This record gives sequence, C-alpha cells and structure tokens, in this order.
Amino acid sequence: MSGEHPTRREIMRPVQLLGLAFVAAVFSGVITLVSMGAFQSIPREDAERAVVVALIVAGIAFIATLVIIALLMLAVDPAQVTKRVDRPVLYPEDTENPDDPASGGSAAAPRH
Repeated sequence: MSGEHPTRREIMRPVQLLGLAFVAAVFSGVITLVSMGAFQSIPREDAERAVVVALIVAGIAFIATLVIIALLMLAVDPAQVTKRVDRPVLYPEDTENPDDPASGGSAAAPRH
C-alpha cells in the first residue's frame, strides 16, 4: 500500500475478499462439525453425516459471503475507488465528529 491511508481499491482486493469468504466457510463448517458431535465417540454413520452437512453449510456460507460482499461493493461509487480513506466512510463530509476533541465539538454539550 502506498501512503498512510489506503485507497478503496487497496481495501477491496479480490483475493482478500475470497479469503474472507473462505474463512467464513471454514468457521461455519467447523462449528457445524462441533455442534453435530463429529469429534466425539459417535457411530461412523453419524460422523459421516456430520461431515457431509458441514461441507454443505460451508459451501452455503462461502457463496452467501461472496454474494453479500459483491452487493455491498455495488454501493461504492466507482469514482471514489481511487480516493484515499482518511475518515469514517459513512460520515457526511460537511459534519464534524462530535467525539473528536480536535474538532472542538463535545459529545456532552448539544450545539444550538
């Protein structure tokens, strides 16, 4: 990354997004295996069934994560992809952060 603040393009790299989806899939698969008792002394048929269900859940989580991330990326204006991110993204540009002491605002005292 160049500079102190990353650009939106640097934040939304496809390999990182695929990695995030893969981590979500592995997490959901492991949670499914643990909740179905695959690591306990259960009959072989039940353990095989737990592995199959965990693979299905992991696949669904992988696909759902990719679709959700893709839909969220559609909300970003393409002109802003190369801009530097140096403040919270959802804050309006003309308002000051009331919690920031450098801006002179105070969260306790309302402004009139």
